[in-house]
Amino acid sequence: MASIITSLGTVTAKPSPTPTASVRAAHQGGILEGANPTHYDSKNPIIVFIIQAGIIIVFCRLLQYPLSKMRQPTVIAEIIGGILLGPSVLGRIPGFSDAIFPKESLPNLSLAANLGLVLFLFLVGLEVDLRLLLKNWKISLSVGAAGMALPFGLGCAISYGLYHEFREDAGLVPISFGTYMLFVGVAMAITAFPVLCRILTELKLLGTEVGLVVLSAGVGNDVVGWILLALCVALVNAGTGIVALYVLLTSIAYVLFLVFAIRPVFLRILKKSGSFQNGPTQSMVALTILLCFASAFFTGIIGVHPIFGGFLVGLICPHDGGFAIGLAEKIEDLVAVFFLPLYFALSGLSTNIGLLDNGITWAYVVAVIVIAFVGKFIGGTIAARLCKMVWRESFTVGVLMSCKGLVELIVLNIGLQAKILSTRTFTIFVVMALVTTFATTPLTLAFYPSWYQKKLGAWKRGEIDWDENQLGHDTHSIDSDPVAMDKQTVNEIRRMLVYLRLESLPSLFTFISLLGGDKPGRAFNRVHPSKANTITDEAAPVIQKRPLQIHGLRMLELTQRLSSVMKESEIDDVSTKDPVVNSFHTFGQLNNIATSGDVEIVPEGSYAETLAHSASEQGTDMILLPWSESGSLSETATTTVEHSREQMLQNGPHSQFLAAFLNQAPCHAAVFVNNNLNSSVEKDQQPFSPMKSRLSLRSGHGIPSTPLSDRAHHIFFPFFGGLDDRTALRFVLRLAQNADVTATILYVEVDQSAVFAAHEAVPGQLEGSRKQGVSNVTAASSQESVEKDKSFFSVMEDSLSSELEPRVVFEKVQTTRPLEVTFQRAQSEVGQGRKSSGDLIVLGRGRESHVNFGNERQQVLSSVGQTRQLGSDVGHVLGDIAQILIATEVKASLLVIQAVKE
Repeated sequence: MASIITSLGTVTAKPSPTPTASVRAAHQGGILEGANPTHYDSKNPIIVFIIQAGIIIVFCRLLQYPLSKMRQPTVIAEIIGGILLGPSVLGRIPGFSDAIFPKESLPNLSLAANLGLVLFLFLVGLEVDLRLLLKNWKISLSVGAAGMALPFGLGCAISYGLYHEFREDAGLVPISFGTYMLFVGVAMAITAFPVLCRILTELKLLGTEVGLVVLSAGVGNDVVGWILLALCVALVNAGTGIVALYVLLTSIAYVLFLVFAIRPVFLRILKKSGSFQNGPTQSMVALTILLCFASAFFTGIIGVHPIFGGFLVGLICPHDGGFAIGLAEKIEDLVAVFFLPLYFALSGLSTNIGLLDNGITWAYVVAVIVIAFVGKFIGGTIAARLCKMVWRESFTVGVLMSCKGLVELIVLNIGLQAKILSTRTFTIFVVMALVTTFATTPLTLAFYPSWYQKKLGAWKRGEIDWDENQLGHDTHSIDSDPVAMDKQTVNEIRRMLVYLRLESLPSLFTFISLLGGDKPGRAFNRVHPSKANTITDEAAPVIQKRPLQIHGLRMLELTQRLSSVMKESEIDDVSTKDPVVNSFHTFGQLNNIATSGDVEIVPEGSYAETLAHSASEQGTDMILLPWSESGSLSETATTTVEHSREQMLQNGPHSQFLAAFLNQAPCHAAVFVNNNLNSSVEKDQQPFSPMKSRLSLRSGHGIPSTPLSDRAHHIFFPFFGGLDDRTALRFVLRLAQNADVTATILYVEVDQSAVFAAHEAVPGQLEGSRKQGVSNVTAASSQESVEKDKSFFSVMEDSLSSELEPRVVFEKVQTTRPLEVTFQRAQSEVGQGRKSSGDLIVLGRGRESHVNFGNERQQVLSSVGQTRQLGSDVGHVLGDIAQILIATEVKASLLVIQAVKE
């Protein structure tokens, strides 16, 4: 015992831990404690990951801008961006790769990229509409088979040389030549369906025969290509042939399980949740994503790549009720903006152009590019020609089928990960994919330009012969051709095209209702105020009107989003279910107007061209274009109550669109600027009311609007002369056939000598007006134009029917100050009845008028006081008179008419 006590007494006590000990907590101050954010820490990898993702996304977006001007798809910018960030360019800078892309951080980047890849392949499957494949199975089978068989065979041929030339490269696993040949054949034969859809939509070919053939063949090509690739991966991953067979049989069984077991249950759940009627709910989105990842998990563990599982779930998703489009809208932006650039950056890090360092390698680069393009081009061209397409259409089909894009990159990356391809052969195929994708758009435009499309369409309809000579005019009278008869009937507008905008629907409906038939049960006609004391209200006689046909066109912006492309490819379903078009149909039925409508999804820069093309196809007599109430082309743009009027009349995309359209309008055009045409008094904003909780809430919710007791509309039209004004006068008389409309038509005769003297005093003003496009004729031809206008005005006045005489008044005034007289008369004519349904001022755009206003516009604005600042585009599009009336806030809507040149 004593020895134990002695030994215990000799034990020295250990010092307690102190703050200065060597073991301490990790630094928490970050860069404030001198930490390097680019230093990779496996316990906190997110910092380096954010740096990498930020550089990749910014780099790809910067490259996309110049390439988009060349009409190249986004994938080109992402491929080039990945190559530039890799060892080919920036990786050659000493320390760049070690600092930004250290090898230890690449697994995290790869995880995020492959997660996004699974979601992207799910979106690709979602984009594939198997209904299109079933409807056009003959075309899909012939063009798709020929477009795959020839390049597959040529790919198998060149694979012999590639296999024996580069088989000794580092990083490859020993595989049989048969497996290698299968992979190279698939890489040559595959078509990038997602990129193909975007190119077809961008070039407005989806609605053509070429677009239909390519889309149908692309669907079949895509499905068969992925099946062959899955087989190839299974062969590589399998240790023996019997294992590969088991993998193949398991894959087939899984596909059947998805189609016949999972899909019916999935459809039943979607139907019960209301996702077909109201779009996918959050719970259904979660369920679909879980299915996608579960399927990816299963295909991954059986020896097939996980992306095939995501693709299969996308294929079984229904397209009914817009479910597929709605689902794509919810997840596509994150995948396209964030995940895909990461994947292409990883591809770029594996691409090394420096390895193409000798003649034989570059010979194989050229050979692979030629075989990949020529095989798809010849196969697609011959098959299309056998389907009775003309040669240039067949060439276009061949070019489009040669598009590779990001699907090719995915295939190549799978080959690289499976160690089928070395870095050198991977780089060869990446260059091929880049070249063939880049060449697709310019070659398509060369083989199938817009002028050729128009010529071919007219030739197929039998309107012209191949030498563009008109057919049928010698053997058919004008009376038997309704379109030609309409062109001869200048006093009537029988076919009208309306640009439908959601924000403009109420005012458009009110205006168009004036052109429709009168509702039954009317008791009396309106009487012009100046004749109220001499003519009493009388029973309304029935005025026989020619039937009016109005076609509504709604244009939505085509973006890089997958959902936008899907809407364009399913445009018939979109048009049928579009709420704006359906509201337009209902309006027409209620107002005795024959209406039709559809939706076009095009880039904003093509709005004017699309509208003009639709007008030509419809045989339209007049196009009605509402002025945007937000100043933007987008229907989603919103403005505050205080600034809505100011913003709508400033320079912007919408005014530029109108100017571009008016310069190429194929028929009469009318620009409508609404100012409460559909209601007599503008509603005041309800005040905020304080509550006991000291929060202010908007009061007056749910206050009903009172029905209009007076549906009268008064039109004021100042006639100055010229083609635009003559057309406008005819249209005013057409509006006046409505029993609720009265009209004052004022002929403003101008002292020409005084006007031209004013121009000589301010020559710059006249030149500026001409540059704006509201140009005028010279003094030498003014007298002839004046006489023609006087004669026309007298004829229209003398031929006024007895039914219109009580409601329409013709007047004349002579003046040397036309703008001032017009402004003063407009003030006295419109906005006088608070209970009316809104008044209208009709103007000609005045391109060929003999009247020049000189500096009178500024004088009038100075004298009356300009209450609203306008953009310069207002005068450019609408003319000087409209600019004054809008700037001084005249209480009426405006309709500015431009006539088609005689």
